[in-house]
Amino acid sequence: MVFDNLSSRLQDIFSKLKSRGKLTEKDVDVAMREVRLALLEADVNYKVVKDFIAKVKERSIGVEVLESLTPAQQVIKIVNEELTALMGSTESKLSFAPRPPTVIMLVGLQGSGKTTTAAKLAHHLRSTGRRPFLIGADVYRPAAIDQLKTLADENNIP
Repeated sequence: MVFDNLSSRLQDIFSKLKSRGKLTEKDVDVAMREVRLALLEADVNYKVVKDFIAKVKERSIGVEVLESLTPAQQVIKIVNEELTALMGSTESKLSFAPRPPTVIMLVGLQGSGKTTTAAKLAHHLRSTGRRPFLIGADVYRPAAIDQLKTLADENNIP
């Protein structure tokens, strides 16, 4: 859910850039201000956002746009490369306990998609031959337990 919202915001931001032969500092500033807000709304740490924006601005200002790319596409490419570098360019696998069970705890702010992510993760683990169980332990939000039970039932996961 957080990534969907962030993705939607980024698409809106870059659709505002019009085609020009060269990106101006003003174009980049406007786009980066919006990217900064989108990342902060997605609960990304302020220092991480500040460093990220600085790197993207440095790479974007004055960059000659490739013949096949518009300025928006060039900025998107730079943002994509920097997000990949920030989050890690290699795939990380889950580590499983040598003896079951392996416990995976999801932690996050209310409304950030933990319950849905848990069901999706269980579905994925099941498709790889694992036998996941979903345990609703949110004692402060009984509706989350009901939601998790519904999602588990829909995916035939205990």
